[in-house]
Amino acid sequence: MTTQPTAVQHAVETVESHLHPVASYDLADHALPTGREEVWRFTPLKRLRGLLDGEPSEAHLKVELEGPASVRVRELSTDDAVSLGGTAPADLPAALAVARSGGALLLDVPAEAELDQPIVLRLTGTSIDETVWGHVVVRVGAHAKATVVIEHTGSARYAASVQVIVGDNAQLDFASLQLWDDDAVHLGHVGIQVGRDAQVRSFQASLGGDLVRLVESAEYTGPGGEIVMYGVYFVDAGQHIEHRLLVDHNAPHTRSNVDYRGALQGDGAHSVWVGNVLIRKVAEGIETYESNRNLVLTDGARADSVPNLEIETGEIKGAGHASTTGRFDDEQLFYLCSRGVPPELAKRLVVHGFFADIVRRLGVPEVEQRLMAALEAELAENVGLPPAGVA
Repeated sequence: MTTQPTAVQHAVETVESHLHPVASYDLADHALPTGREEVWRFTPLKRLRGLLDGEPSEAHLKVELEGPASVRVRELSTDDAVSLGGTAPADLPAALAVARSGGALLLDVPAEAELDQPIVLRLTGTSIDETVWGHVVVRVGAHAKATVVIEHTGSARYAASVQVIVGDNAQLDFASLQLWDDDAVHLGHVGIQVGRDAQVRSFQASLGGDLVRLVESAEYTGPGGEIVMYGVYFVDAGQHIEHRLLVDHNAPHTRSNVDYRGALQGDGAHSVWVGNVLIRKVAEGIETYESNRNLVLTDGARADSVPNLEIETGEIKGAGHASTTGRFDDEQLFYLCSRGVPPELAKRLVVHGFFADIVRRLGVPEVEQRLMAALEAELAENVGLPPAGVA
């Protein structure tokens, strides 16, 4: 039975950004998008296939879990999941996911646990014909250390809310891989709450699907917290991939760094990256930087990149942002071709290095290998060469 969740009062005053409306569990707080809103103007609403209608559904993704036996995974009622805290849904699809999912899946890492292997949650869609609502909560206890991977595959029309709650002095490497089939549609919000003196590394990779639109937000529960957000995306002909980020520096002496990279090829390939850092008056002594780089491989592809800073105090250590969109580096291609490397292989090597530079920063070999294999498959299909090591 699905119940309407009860809103939870945040410990910190909510501040509305023109790029990110106030988060809320209440469906009444999220107007139906028309496409004229700043936060929806890039999204092709006609391709969302009913994910804004909010119709109830009994469909579910197939769930598989791999990881240490000490990790507890259980189902929660919607109200119990909301009562755990964390960040509220950032948009209508995420709020609908909480209200319509009929409960949540809680992945719980006990306090002071140090896991020696990743927790992998595999979510697989089996049909594009039904809407699937999802609600996942990842809770990492104080002083714990863990790696959590959520991998999306198959075919689905999916909207989800993912709450990530990281306790004080904890360390979390969190990765979400969107490796959908070509017809999948995925809307989601990942809300990360960073505890006092906690360290979080988040990695988003979107390589599949017809349309993927993900909102990722982060906030702090005390000073000393740090979050690093990495991301990669490869956009094919006709595909729309959109990543929107908000880092809310709501506590002093916190740190953040954002680095996303994307490649696009084919007619109608469209990527959107919108990054926003909100530095509140209380957030003195913070450090932040955000960067987005896009590599356009063919004509007909379009990359929209919008970095933003909203600063309410001048008492900070540093803040900046950068964005670049361009084609292949002609000097790199010339260097490789002048040494006998065929032009198509040279292009592939350049793109491989462009992505590998950021993938290896995650420092989780299992995730790196899985992701680089998926990227190699994309390069093989789109550049027309076999994956590395295949004759």
